[in-house]
Amino acid sequence: MTSIELIEVGDPTTTVWLPLFATLVPAGFPSPASDELEELFDLNRILFRHPEATYLIRVAGESMKNAEIHTGDLLAVDKHLEADHNHIVVAVVDGDCTVKRLVRRGTSWWLQAENPDYQDYEITEPENLRIWGVVTHVVHELIPGKLTALLRSRD
Repeated sequence: MTSIELIEVGDPTTTVWLPLFATLVPAGFPSPASDELEELFDLNRILFRHPEATYLIRVAGESMKNAEIHTGDLLAVDKHLEADHNHIVVAVVDGDCTVKRLVRRGTSWWLQAENPDYQDYEITEPENLRIWGVVTHVVHELIPGKLTALLRSRD
């Protein structure tokens, strides 16, 4: 199973206003940039729809790599949302914590890995499964080590 580190969110009521620009940035060929500021936007509105029921975790392992979830990534997990087919969830199975995609195949429910090197897990005994929440966002750092250093500095 994937190893997970729980991280306290802190006070989610703190507003952090960031500039949100109206222009989409193409990922293909460059185009002239726009200076048009659409609004100031609080990122908490996206990451923490239910702040009282949201937590952050870090992931270890590559069982979800094809869902673009990698070792060291930070996940926002909402306990308020009801887990449903095709949601990525944090689950505890027989005491082991894991991040997997919850899928329905016919009348059966499965925790599906997003890496062919890992086995899917059929939920045959629902009483041995606890869903800790639905993953709503992934923070994937592009400058390796910065997130780890920042998290280490909070101790």
